[in-house]
Amino acid sequence: MSTPWLHIVGIGEDGLDGLTPATRAVVEAADVILGGDRHHTLAANPTAERLAWPSPFDAMIDTIRGLKGRRAVVLVTGDPLWFSVGARIGRAIDPTEIVYHPQLSAFQLAAARMGWSLADVETLTVHGRPVAQMIAFIQPDARLLVLTTGAETPSQIAAYLAERGYGASKMTVLAAMGGKDEQRFDGLASDWNHSVPAFNTLAVECIAAPDAALQPRVPGLADALFQSDGTMTKQEVRAATLAKLMPMRGALLWDIGCGSGSVAIEWMRAARYARAIGIEPRADRRAMAGANALALGAPKLELIDGLVPSALDGLDAPDAIFIGGGLSRATFDAAWAALRPLGRLVANAVTLESEAELIDLHREFGGDLVRISVHRAEPVGRLTGWRPAMPVTQWSLVKR
Repeated sequence: MSTPWLHIVGIGEDGLDGLTPATRAVVEAADVILGGDRHHTLAANPTAERLAWPSPFDAMIDTIRGLKGRRAVVLVTGDPLWFSVGARIGRAIDPTEIVYHPQLSAFQLAAARMGWSLADVETLTVHGRPVAQMIAFIQPDARLLVLTTGAETPSQIAAYLAERGYGASKMTVLAAMGGKDEQRFDGLASDWNHSVPAFNTLAVECIAAPDAALQPRVPGLADALFQSDGTMTKQEVRAATLAKLMPMRGALLWDIGCGSGSVAIEWMRAARYARAIGIEPRADRRAMAGANALALGAPKLELIDGLVPSALDGLDAPDAIFIGGGLSRATFDAAWAALRPLGRLVANAVTLESEAELIDLHREFGGDLVRISVHRAEPVGRLTGWRPAMPVTQWSLVKR
């Protein structure tokens, strides 16, 4: 086992005074300290060499590796392993070479200020990430704690809330928590106009108006929420499709023939950090998918212009694959070869030709073959009758 040589120390607004005696001794004995300007200010040490975060930031790991052999300390805010750079360092450097020194996180401090049970809130970060990804968590009575990306973030989130019928939501910005300059700003999303410090944490209590948008993270959003040219996986079939795809934390989906992006977007909403790549040859549909992704809280949806199977070359290996368009034996063979073990593949067909292809594949590979038929009640003159949608043949299987 390696001998630890790198100390990653979480620090708060109370600086060295807030550290345990053992952790403070580590900082005070350091030969070199790496951190941001704010961290260096909070942890005065007259003898250690001071290093700022490298530019570009991706050079951080090489910089840290170069410190081996010295008493090295990396300063971060709060808990190094909770939405912090400590996790990234631990993926690149053997964790047995690292000692973590956690401090109270911004989430813990904010929950204490709000009187909220931390187990009953959603903890999110949009720091250095698209702010729109928090949209997926806007639901009636939800409580959100959000690490922001700057002074403008609360206003952006207030606009997202108001646009979706959550203007009455209570918002609190907390800054410099635990320090002598701690500040608090309270207001409603509908009229939020505070100027707040750049380094802040946002607490939101979502309060829905009677006409608020209901957008749960369980798959099956209303079709009307998506921009579409009519060619899309409809609500009931989409819910059944996602159930077979089984969204999981951090998993990657290939959405082949993604159209308006409805399946890929719901995949990303359904599980934390789930990723999706949509392959779509039509520019107008890629534009719609991109707009839908932004509006529904999946701004990291990756869209690729290309025809399958050639467009699949070089993509990261997926955990799940949905074939909603471009079905052929060549496409299946390429997709199946790339799919990771325990990966899920789902293919939907509405034409007789595509259905015949699925029947052949089912005969050869097994899996589940089902036909989904949906009827909707619609006016028939002055009365009401059932109007059928085109039936969908669905084939699904798990790679063993």
